Amino acid sequence: MTYHFTKEGFEKLKKELEFLKTEGRKDIAERLKKAKEYGDLSENAEYSDAKDAQAKLESRIFELKEIIRDSVLIKKSAQKDIVSIGATIEVQKGSKSFKYTIVGSREAKPEEYLISNESPLGQAFLGKRVGEIVKIETPNGEVKYKILKIE
Repeated sequence: MTYHFTKEGFEKLKKELEFLKTEGRKDIAERLKKAKEYGDLSENAEYSDAKDAQAKLESRIFELKEIIRDSVLIKKSAQKDIVSIGATIEVQKGSKSFKYTIVGSREAKPEEYLISNESPLGQAFLGKRVGEIVKIETPNGEVKYKILKIE
C-alpha cells in the first residue's frame, strides 16, 4: 500500500518514530525495571501492564516504519488547472466558499479542511478544473460544489 504525505506530515511521522525508539523505549524499560523490583512476576500487575505497553509501543514502531517505507511525498503541482493530490482548492457550496487541501488518507483532518484523496469528496475533486461543478451524493441528498480556484 502507498501512503501520500505532505513534507510536514512525513516529518511528523519521522519525529514520532524517533521519539518512540528513544524516549518511548527508555520509559518502558524503566517501568519494567521498577515492576521487577516488586517480586513475583506471575502475580505482578505493574509488570503485566508494562509488558502490554511495551508490545503496543513496538507495534506502533513497526507500523510507522512500514508507513514511512511505503510513503510518497506529495509535491505541489506546478499545474494549477487540474485538481491533484497536494492541491489547495477554493470551492463554493451554495452561498458559502471553502478552501480544502487534498492530502493522503493518513494526514486527513476534515475539521481543518484537509481532505483525503480517498474520501468521496476528495475523489470527486481530483482531475476537475476551475469552473466545474462537482456533485456529491450524501445521505441528505446531492450536494454541489463549484471549483473557484486551484492553488
